[in-house]
Amino acid sequence: MHRTLAAALTALTAAALAAGVALGLVAALDATPEQPNVPLVTFDRSGE
Repeated sequence: MHRTLAAALTALTAAALAAGVALGLVAALDATPEQPNVPLVTFDRSGE
């Protein structure tokens, strides 16, 4: 019974840790500011 309890607690801890890391990663990605969508090079097409 002791090994079963230890295995269950280990699995529960691993699942909680994985969920926490996933939520932390999503929060970190949401916290970064959006980058402006400005092109580095533009071409003048008025001569066509």
